[in-house]
Amino acid sequence: MPALTPAQAAHALADPATYTDEHHLHTALTLLRHHAPVHHVDAPGYTPFWALTRHTDILTVERDHTLWLNAPRPVLRTTALDHALHTRRSQGKAFTTIAHLDEPHHRPLRAVAADWFRPAALRTLHTRIRHLARRHIDHLAQTGPTTDFARHTAAHYPLHVILHLLGLPETDFPRMLQLTQQLFGHNDEDTGRGTGTPRDHTGVLEDLFAYFRHLTAARRAHPTGDLASRIANARIDGHLLDDATAASYYILIATAGHDTTSSTIAGGLEALIRHPGQLRRLRENPALLPSAVEEMIRWVSPVKAFMRTAAADTRLGGIEIGKGESVLLSYPSANRDEDVFDEPFRFDVGREPNRHLAFGFGVHFCLGAALARMEVQALFAELLPRLSGVELDGEPAWRATTFVGGLKRLPIRYSLV
Repeated sequence: MPALTPAQAAHALADPATYTDEHHLHTALTLLRHHAPVHHVDAPGYTPFWALTRHTDILTVERDHTLWLNAPRPVLRTTALDHALHTRRSQGKAFTTIAHLDEPHHRPLRAVAADWFRPAALRTLHTRIRHLARRHIDHLAQTGPTTDFARHTAAHYPLHVILHLLGLPETDFPRMLQLTQQLFGHNDEDTGRGTGTPRDHTGVLEDLFAYFRHLTAARRAHPTGDLASRIANARIDGHLLDDATAASYYILIATAGHDTTSSTIAGGLEALIRHPGQLRRLRENPALLPSAVEEMIRWVSPVKAFMRTAAADTRLGGIEIGKGESVLLSYPSANRDEDVFDEPFRFDVGREPNRHLAFGFGVHFCLGAALARMEVQALFAELLPRLSGVELDGEPAWRATTFVGGLKRLPIRYSLV
């Protein structure tokens, strides 16, 4: 294959298929970091943007939320999908979460659920999370010796955690899993709805909104003390959240709160399988598990990118960027930056320091970061002591995406005690 040019490498970031090939992805990102770290991208079907691939430039943007705004373009989408979502917004059906908002609206909305994700609150969940982790590993032990770990364990365990937190009945979990995968995997032929058109994507949102509008009404009529009740009955400036904002909050927690963690769990196990020395090191020294979890998160970087838009003319990495122009923050690239990480393409369960940006930085730092860490650590704490052997049982496959994703298939052969 001929070597990529910087323009080809930058265009690859707007192609969902790029994220199905880890070698191609990181070849493109490494080229950009070294030769064009702030690169203008004018890809077919997309409004132009600047691709940022260095840790330092991405951190600069994340630190200045007054200059670099989430609105009006928080994620990379095709022009057609942006237009479809704009139409929904004009109809009062906007999907508006804390990931879409800037100050002064961001902080009070974030505060609605923030207490549920603080360490003190999460400590009360620890026993429940360990129980769910043990339950899923017990199931794994009973169903071997082969499985698709991504589909049957990594996808279900964090879904159960987050939906229990919300207070949803287990009978609704399969539907939530399907809708989550359709939402984040709308570009993937295995997980997307229909052919992945803007209409298909907005149809998924309609289904999610309908479900959560019903939930809002139910929790307002009969609060049950769960996170769903907190959101349904929260007030900002004395007013209840409107239906669209409440539904958006549920959707953010129910989808991003599980899909990113499932990607980390599946990708973390795949990394351990491909690096047996690190697996052996971790099993021999369980005290390394917290740093191993951070390395899994860095390695997988399940959120591929967010977007920010300049509120004023500025310069970044020596390049002039005009007011109203957007930048793409490539987290997989930042988390392999040679200027920040010693041997960034080495998977190291004891890596210290590990200044990854997988959860973002600053005021938009991931609300559920502590919960995600707890979930991943709990699962591997249950799995590793019982794992007497594991190997790939076929080729893993990654989801086509430009936003959130990871392994959609991880076939393994294993033995558990």
